[in-house]
Amino acid sequence: MVSWPVGYDLVILKETDSTNKEAIRRIGSLKKPTWIITEIQTEGKGRRGRTWLMPKGNFAATLMLKPNTLIRESALQSFVMALAVRSSFIIHFGNSDKFKLKWPNDVLLNNGKVAGILLESIGKGREVDNLLIGIGINLANAPKTHEVDPSSGSPVSIKQELGLTLSPIDFLYTLADQYIIYDNKINNEGFDLIRSEWIAHAANLEKQIVARLGSTEIKGSFLKIDDNGTLVLKNSNGIKKITAADIHFEEN
Repeated sequence: MVSWPVGYDLVILKETDSTNKEAIRRIGSLKKPTWIITEIQTEGKGRRGRTWLMPKGNFAATLMLKPNTLIRESALQSFVMALAVRSSFIIHFGNSDKFKLKWPNDVLLNNGKVAGILLESIGKGREVDNLLIGIGINLANAPKTHEVDPSSGSPVSIKQELGLTLSPIDFLYTLADQYIIYDNKINNEGFDLIRSEWIAHAANLEKQIVARLGSTEIKGSFLKIDDNGTLVLKNSNGIKKITAADIHFEEN
């Protein structure tokens, strides 16, 4: 197991409602970037307030940062963390061709959702004083399909798909290390390098996908993400840029 990164604090909990909520409660006392991990999470949330179920043996953690940046810049951290999660998977489990990235913040294994990332920001106006990056990973077990929102995609677990096991705390040590590597890349070389690597591992690139937001649905070929992290599609009406939506893959 790699060493814990210098300059980061670690809080290990037996149980909490949500690691993001726990981070918010502790904001006043946390002076350094801090990881919070829990063995049991009872009220986990995903994007758009959806419930994130956490069967026993899975991973739930939050990284609390004080970036003092604009919302636009902080939002790019979802791509940084997605690459760090994927890289950590490969370090422990190999099978690099089986792990893909789904816009805006999911990691897939064999086309099923194995990890999700949730960003929450706290600040005034367009400035972000505190950024919470919540990560949920199905290490040991996946919720049943009927237990999750259909728009979230079919859940899978590492154990189910690969027959491999790893403790959440061991995975966290690797993830914390990999996050620093990718965070240094965006800080030192800009988003373009992160964007290029994310696109290289994107699921269904140059294939037909469906972007849905409420009652609005846009179909098109998935071209790329742009320098703002926006999804870019192409259809008969031209180029479409999607800033927020649930993405669905069309059946072949």
